[in-house]
Amino acid sequence: MEKRILGLDPGFALLGFGAIICQSNDTGLQESSVKMLDFGVISTSADAEMTQRLCTLFDDLHTLIEQVQPDLVAIEKFFFYRMANTILVAQARGVLMLVLGQHKLPYVEFTPSQVKQSLTGYGKADKYDVQTAVAQELGLDNIPKPDDAADALALALAACYQYQF
Repeated sequence: MEKRILGLDPGFALLGFGAIICQSNDTGLQESSVKMLDFGVISTSADAEMTQRLCTLFDDLHTLIEQVQPDLVAIEKFFFYRMANTILVAQARGVLMLVLGQHKLPYVEFTPSQVKQSLTGYGKADKYDVQTAVAQELGLDNIPKPDDAADALALALAACYQYQF
């Protein structure tokens, strides 16, 4: 069975995305059963008004979902930063959830420590260890950049491993 998983790292200025394909057979995951489709960020201009930035996220997320056609979306569970940033990220996350609802896509949420545990075996691993694990699992020569995209790929991998696609 083949499943497409889209990882999304919510953000207002940068929203990271990472798409993978997970393959399994009757016995579960096989070696080399995960491959990367795409990764990157949706960025919004700091010069644009907030409403325009949210519209950019909305439009670009629709386009991304149409291109990737995921079976499942993995999202970082919301946690608090500085108060001003929290509100902006929450608004971006609201747009993200609306788009998922419009496409009737199932989603799962992971805390950062759950992703770290899934990829490294240690829930308090540092960012570099997680990024290295992402590159290794996907057979990449380099760590994906920017960090938001690497985080999104890590979310997608965590979903693949948790749900044994």
